[in-house]
Amino acid sequence: MERSPDSHKTENGIVAVIGGSQTMHGAPLFSALAAEASGVDLIFLALPRCHAETAKNHSLNFQIHPFAGDEIAEKDIEKLLQMLATVDAAVIGPGLSRTEQSQKVIQELIESAQCPLVLDASALQPWTGAAARDKQAILTPHLGELERMGIAPEDVQKTARSLGVTIHVKGHTDQIASPDGILRAVDGGNAGLTVGGTGDALAGLICGLIAQRMSPADACVIASNVIKKAGDAPIFCAADMRTGRGE
Repeated sequence: MERSPDSHKTENGIVAVIGGSQTMHGAPLFSALAAEASGVDLIFLALPRCHAETAKNHSLNFQIHPFAGDEIAEKDIEKLLQMLATVDAAVIGPGLSRTEQSQKVIQELIESAQCPLVLDASALQPWTGAAARDKQAILTPHLGELERMGIAPEDVQKTARSLGVTIHVKGHTDQIASPDGILRAVDGGNAGLTVGGTGDALAGLICGLIAQRMSPADACVIASNVIKKAGDAPIFCAADMRTGRGE
């Protein structure tokens, strides 16, 4: 996004990413790297203590906020809410565990946060709609997560309007339903986008654009197009390099 030539540090967006569990470190990193690529000024990354050093090695721009332990817990809530109070937008969910304890923490964070939220992965549960109601929130489910939330595909537009949230359903054609009742569609991509991490990157990119004051609907459309075009971009796989077909 275009920056004002008179802007100063932090005026072009501050993003927080809350994610990860003992066995999943990549998901929150994908989100944070995508937010960084969007052009925001600062990224606060909260993840399990066991992954803190790995996260530091992925970007010199990340400010790492480790959980108290290797899973998100009730003792982390106060510190995380203090962090959320200082950012322009946040991603919650990528890689977080789905234990009963973790889910209670995630739910409280969503209900108490005052900043715009992008909710993905483990933050998409049957209770998510009620927790996010009338917040500036974007829910980014694939069809399986949509089913877990108890929303039928044909009811996405109606649900977004009744909850006052944006619902971005991922698929070959992304469906983006806004609280105003408008439904937008973005085609493209390929089956390669089923690989782990693409949804996390989408969530981070959406969050970064929102932090730079883009509307939720526009952020979803642009981020969706970027991810789908990235999926269609030619890459060099090991086989191509061995045979020379990548030249």
